[in-house]
Amino acid sequence: MPKKEVMHKTTILFVSIIINIFFVNISLSGQKNVIDEVIAVVGDNAILKSDVEYQYQQAVMQGMSAKGDLKCKLFEQQLIQKLMLNQAVLDSVEVSENNVINEVDRRMNEFINRAGGREKLEEWFNKSVLQIKREQMTVVRDQMLTESMQRAITQNVEPTPSQVRAFYRKTPKDSLPMVPVQFEIQKIAVYPQIDQKEIDRVKSRLRDFQKQVAEGRDFATLAVLYSEDPGSATSGGDLGWSTRGSLVPEFANVAFNMQEINKVSKIVQTEYGYHIIQLLDRKGERIHVRHILMKPKVSPEANKEAIARLDSVANLITDGELTFEEAALYYSMDKDTRNNGGLMVNMRSQSSNFELAAIQEPRLAKELQKLSEGEISKPFNIKDEKGHDVYVIIKQKRRIEPHRANLKDDYQLIQSIMTEKKRQELINEWIIEKQQDTYITINDEWKDCNFEFKNWIK
Repeated sequence: MPKKEVMHKTTILFVSIIINIFFVNISLSGQKNVIDEVIAVVGDNAILKSDVEYQYQQAVMQGMSAKGDLKCKLFEQQLIQKLMLNQAVLDSVEVSENNVINEVDRRMNEFINRAGGREKLEEWFNKSVLQIKREQMTVVRDQMLTESMQRAITQNVEPTPSQVRAFYRKTPKDSLPMVPVQFEIQKIAVYPQIDQKEIDRVKSRLRDFQKQVAEGRDFATLAVLYSEDPGSATSGGDLGWSTRGSLVPEFANVAFNMQEINKVSKIVQTEYGYHIIQLLDRKGERIHVRHILMKPKVSPEANKEAIARLDSVANLITDGELTFEEAALYYSMDKDTRNNGGLMVNMRSQSSNFELAAIQEPRLAKELQKLSEGEISKPFNIKDEKGHDVYVIIKQKRRIEPHRANLKDDYQLIQSIMTEKKRQELINEWIIEKQQDTYITINDEWKDCNFEFKNWIK
């Protein structure tokens, strides 16, 4: 999988939540024959009845609910979005057209895969792929503009430690969330050594694929049959349209130097394994490629050697010759934790505390629960984020029992609660202010909604 791993921060602004959920799915509703009419105008932006109807159908399908009338809630979200889009124009806020195109391409690939092919997608939408793509261009551009406005409104929200402490002291304790059992975890990782003969075997197989394609075999068929990239193999190795920055460097360097359409590249080694690439098309700084990924297999002997090495390290720790922290520094092959005493970091919370549900590797979570605080595990096998086999020993450094959130154990959580609250306050203040000086008119049939912000109707 040559695409870069991207960690997405979970947005906590309610406007973003609604927009993100529905803009991805709005065209998939299959709603037909909606009689359209303009039900509101905000600045220069109109809201159609179909906009709300489509969102309502999706909300019902997904089991969403809201206090009061759900349609009215969705309608108010549309009003807020149009208010932000109107201000974006006034403030000359712009988004990268290249980013819009890349996101649309990503969504179209997702839609096609979900529907089971281009023809199925067109049947599902009752529109051509080109029409769907044009609609998504507008949807994505508006979403990105809205998100840019939200960032502009809340850009200075960065509470200091003293502000976080003051917020905690003022907050009623029974209103703070309950935190389930958490763990601090240390690990030492050893990767089994891959034999050169196995690497040569993989390269020989890829060279055979190159030869078969040159003789007329379909690259996509070979990818379906043999590629070990779970994200693209089922679609014939197709990665869609990509920018240089969205691909790992070694892969991008070869792919962007390819000139002839349908030609196959030399063998490329990346952190994921070994690839061959087929160029399908290119437009400026974007390329459309397929690839076949193969990963060298680890021998049973190499696995035994890795286990034996970890057993020896564990014995050194148990015998008191090394601390776990020293052993991690000297012996661990995990570059993300070895300089930190083997301490794992929860990327969601940016803390060292893990709830069991936040541990993505099932085997690690299972072995952790067998340990007492301070105890070290036997060596066991897991998959790393690139899908490679790795053997680890772990230590349950600390077990934090279920408790009400507090500053000592949950600083990042309390900081995020405060940040969310301040952001929402700024968003609310901004909406109230802009309602006063923006032209807004609402159809009489929708004026009876119990709006959260009362000044839509003047």
